[in-house]
Amino acid sequence: MTITLLQLDCSGLELHLEPLTSLLVESVAQGASISFIQPFNQIDAQQFWLESVKPAVGCGERALFAACLGNKLLGTVQLITNMPPNQPHRCEVAKMIVHPEARRCGLGHAMMRHIMQYAREQGKTLMTLDTRTGDAGEKLYRSVGFEVAGMTPGFALDTDGKHTHSTTWMYCVL
Repeated sequence: MTITLLQLDCSGLELHLEPLTSLLVESVAQGASISFIQPFNQIDAQQFWLESVKPAVGCGERALFAACLGNKLLGTVQLITNMPPNQPHRCEVAKMIVHPEARRCGLGHAMMRHIMQYAREQGKTLMTLDTRTGDAGEKLYRSVGFEVAGMTPGFALDTDGKHTHSTTWMYCVL
């Protein structure tokens, strides 16, 4: 199957709201460390997309990308481009999500390569991110050129809301 990458503006986000919402809910249910804890439902996910992401996309603070395998939206990633005045050269990867059933199909790699090229086109020379220490994402990020900057123990709660995990901070010079 073919991987298609789309940049979604506000109307694209609304058009794809249902699959974006399902992707987020199912990923959190499977334990993805993307800032949410259980219970987390469709309403919570829709609020995130419409109240947090859409305004930031609308004013150009972040770019939203979707990855489709065939005709099904199964991945998404955001690139925060609006940085403080002393960091105009930097951008930050946020909410890299691949549907649990579509992992290991090349979606994550394709999305990372795409946003790295997009960042270069925007004049960015440094890309940063954080990921749960030891997750598959850490291996993916290394494979596209990211390096470890450090690790913070007990940084965030797991999706169960009871246990903490470490976070690994990574960067890539573009």
